[in-house]
Amino acid sequence: MSDAVKNKLSWFAPSPLFYQRRIAREVRIGNKLVGGRHPILVQSMATTETMDTEATVAQCLRMAKVGCELLRITAPTPKHAANLKNIRAALNAAGCDLPIVADIHFMPEAAMEAALHVEKVRVNPGNFADTKRFAVAEYSDQDYREELERIEERFTPLVKRCKDLGRAMRVGTNHGSLSDRIMNRYGDSALGMVESALEFLRIARKNDYHDILLSMKSSNPKVMIQAYRLLVQRMDEEGMDYPLHLGVTEAGDGEDGRVKSAVGIATLLEDGIGDTVRVSLTEDPEFEMPVAYRLANRYPGNPSRSNLFEGVDKESLGKIWIQDHPITEYRPRESRPCAMGPFSIDRKTTVRVITAAPHKPSDWERNWRSYIDYRFGTGQNDIHPEAYLFSIKEAADLEGLAKFHAQAKPAQLAVVARFDLSEAWDLGAKASADMVALRLPQGSLSQPSSAKLSALCQAIAAKGQSLMLEFSQAPASLLFEAVDQAMAMLDTLKLKEVSLCLRGFDVSQLIHLNRALASKLLQEGRPYPIVLALDSEEEPEEVRISAATLFGSLLCDGLGDAILLESGRSDVDTVGLSYNILQASKVRVSKTEFISCPSCGRTLFDLQEVTARIKARTGHLTGVNIAIMGCIVNGPGEMADADFGYVGGAPGKINLYVGKECVDKGIAFDLADDKLVELIKSNGKWKEPA
Repeated sequence: MSDAVKNKLSWFAPSPLFYQRRIAREVRIGNKLVGGRHPILVQSMATTETMDTEATVAQCLRMAKVGCELLRITAPTPKHAANLKNIRAALNAAGCDLPIVADIHFMPEAAMEAALHVEKVRVNPGNFADTKRFAVAEYSDQDYREELERIEERFTPLVKRCKDLGRAMRVGTNHGSLSDRIMNRYGDSALGMVESALEFLRIARKNDYHDILLSMKSSNPKVMIQAYRLLVQRMDEEGMDYPLHLGVTEAGDGEDGRVKSAVGIATLLEDGIGDTVRVSLTEDPEFEMPVAYRLANRYPGNPSRSNLFEGVDKESLGKIWIQDHPITEYRPRESRPCAMGPFSIDRKTTVRVITAAPHKPSDWERNWRSYIDYRFGTGQNDIHPEAYLFSIKEAADLEGLAKFHAQAKPAQLAVVARFDLSEAWDLGAKASADMVALRLPQGSLSQPSSAKLSALCQAIAAKGQSLMLEFSQAPASLLFEAVDQAMAMLDTLKLKEVSLCLRGFDVSQLIHLNRALASKLLQEGRPYPIVLALDSEEEPEEVRISAATLFGSLLCDGLGDAILLESGRSDVDTVGLSYNILQASKVRVSKTEFISCPSCGRTLFDLQEVTARIKARTGHLTGVNIAIMGCIVNGPGEMADADFGYVGGAPGKINLYVGKECVDKGIAFDLADDKLVELIKSNGKWKEPA
């Protein structure tokens, strides 16, 4: 093992403080190349019955028209796999030469047939030659070796066929379909997912076959992120460089599905990981393409962007981050509390939501209902921002601010008043608010600015208000000069009720600067809470991606005590988006969690229709997790974290689960919704909608 690999084993990338794309082995899939410095490709999957050639071809052509670059089609049996030949021929006749990926579960015979007709075969190591019945068994080392020999015997013929025919292969691990053998040895873990794939990789390498991609999919973005990072680390350890396909499986629909996908996929793309992507939505596959392109196009083939930390000891800060963030462990950053009205900003309570007030302080009264009547989620849950931030520009704003603050207290809303240190800073001492936010100039503070800041902080402390210091996005050397000056002043004044915030527009830079700031504060023993903030004037779809990338990436690494999303656009719901990102990042639950698959030729009912129906009936059950699965491929496993599962068991029949246990089987389709509600009630999770 090389020294470079040894030094990197505690992490998975050259540094946590700058972007550098992982340069993977180049793999050909038909007329497409992935890996290397090639653009990140986007793909989707047909939802039609594979034996219906006409419908499948028509849908694939629609997918191609909106930019799909790899077409995945399920092949559950050898008969379905054989029909891929007809689909390939019909697509060619229509002028579409995009590669087809055959999706295989359970049947090696189907994979062998599919390899004759398509450019790539996807196999799931959890069910290609293994079983999943949630059985508990002890495997001795000898037992385990014998199982691996059996798998090698089953898998090697496909490896040789793909090698002989020049076909590519994806070894696609799903968190929800880890085999009992893997589960019993490694647990339901990211490590189990990685080991499941490595077993198959070693067999392929033994046969000198390398046209392989890998994926580590989960419906939980945190698990997915951990698994991919660990996979890269382990591949480095074993001298492997295979390209990676990214996706959050069973992501759902609407904004929920888009946000959850962006949290998982964009976090890894920011790590430099990923060569193809799929956004798995419970919608027609054509609607996945715009989201996938918005994600992929942010990361061109350029290998790195690393000049942000010139003049800063980035090696030391990077090591601190790595030591405090083990790959397979979620570890929230420790921070001291900072009061914000009736709330506290710190991870020991929960991640708070701050939003910029949509009106000037003088206009609050005529718009009061919009502040207190906000409803969020499918079930219109009573969730609202915990703090409204008003930017104070002139003395006239103070009177309206004071009246709003008086009304906000009984409504359990915090009020944050923002002042720019270079403009109306002197008004800060007169503000009626729970917290005062001070926007500092970029770079080191001049003597006059330092004097203003000190005077204002003393006045804030005397009134019992808390303080948020906002630093402008800048190269780290300039940023840290301002931070050092501010910290020295806070030490002198003995101020404790303080939080820090970096503000700016460049998402990638903000991710790395926030990591560096957290490392610096840890190094200096200053556990101030950190507010994650994004200013964006982008259109709604881009705001969604930017916010999910920034907030999701840092929250999934345990960094961030509150989030603040600002947009000047009236068509961007910053509050709902903020709560959706918190829920997708698994740090705060504010509504029902739905895990629903994107449909394919195996699906036994109309997933879009059923998902909408179940959401309408159960969307008010905050904190309840409900899985809606079209078939049993990933159903029982992917919904293992769910409270209840609604799974297609046979044509016209539904199976209901509580956790991993099937409690009612073969329910007639038209009775299944009512049976699900009865099941939720019998388990004490039901409440009547408001």
